[in-house]
Amino acid sequence: MKREVAVSTLRDVVYENVREGELYDKLDRNRVRCYACGHCCPIPEGQPGVCKVRYNRGGTLYVPWGYVGGVQCDPIEKKPFFHAYPGSLAYSFGMLGCDLHCGYCQNWVTSQALRDPHAVSPPLEASPEALVRDALGQGAKVLVSTYNEPLITSEWAVAVFKEAKAAGLVTGFVSNGNGTPQVLEYLRPWVDLYKVDLKGFSDRHYHELGGRIGPILETIRRLHQMGIWLEIVTLLIPGFNDSPDELRGLTDFLASVSPEIPWHVTAFHKDYKMNAPEDTRPEDLLRAAEIGKQAGLRYIYAGNLPGMVGDLEDTRCHSCGEVLIRRHGYLVEDYRLTEGRCRSCAAVIPGRWAAKFEGQIADRPFLPRRGSPLVTILN
Repeated sequence: MKREVAVSTLRDVVYENVREGELYDKLDRNRVRCYACGHCCPIPEGQPGVCKVRYNRGGTLYVPWGYVGGVQCDPIEKKPFFHAYPGSLAYSFGMLGCDLHCGYCQNWVTSQALRDPHAVSPPLEASPEALVRDALGQGAKVLVSTYNEPLITSEWAVAVFKEAKAAGLVTGFVSNGNGTPQVLEYLRPWVDLYKVDLKGFSDRHYHELGGRIGPILETIRRLHQMGIWLEIVTLLIPGFNDSPDELRGLTDFLASVSPEIPWHVTAFHKDYKMNAPEDTRPEDLLRAAEIGKQAGLRYIYAGNLPGMVGDLEDTRCHSCGEVLIRRHGYLVEDYRLTEGRCRSCAAVIPGRWAAKFEGQIADRPFLPRRGSPLVTILN
């Protein structure tokens, strides 16, 4: 009973911290059509969408505003971005809610906070100005919307990113990629980096997670066409998405969009509701990486098993094979790029690079120092 009261109270708080959305159309009978994610929910009066945080009141769509579910300072390698400002600090914030319900979600405390009574995460009062000041105070170069699904809180992200870009920060999304043409055009001027979590290459598997594969694939195509820097992550889950046929389909698709898109294949470990599969082994990642190489992908990385996957944590020149960035986990051990070019053969390496390597503030996540200005809304 105590859990149910907590969820009810949390829902009340979230529904009070809102403003009118921008990504919707009004329909008949006081309904609205939301375009923040690929569900494109037709939402009746008095009801939320699939995400549980965008809701219709009186024929107006209200969306989350003025809070975060949490903040953390991460190495950008944790996002993971390997071809975007290596070594830089990513000030990461999220809100609450998600449009999918993955049983292995590692951020379920925030993403499932309005769906799962065990996932109560008290929101923190915030403003775009306060978040940017805090990020700058930590020494961050990048401000990233993550931890829940950022597409469903796009209006808030854009407000934060406008402030961030005015202050000289780079901006990024860490997302499941379940987008729409409308939301991607809305984000286009304000998002520099975008990581898509491509969870497999089976529509049946996506249905199990609460979505469809079509919108995710179209998002990947559009992001690349828009020129937003894109990296792809696939969490390799034994018995779920690791069959050779599925991995061939996935990597062939990525290569057809561009062989220069970095693909991170990462190790699963038991989490949240998914306790049946065995944890991913190093040899599983190596097998998946080989399939990606056969598909023609130039930049393949294996994650979550530092020191156990050979050279698949390192960035190599696609032209001469020189090791350009040597890594162990999130730690950058050596950096041999000059203004985005290989020092040995001068080949241009795709990505977003600083003029020179500026060192690494931290190679592991940490909570903001010197007293964050953010305070909890929920007592």
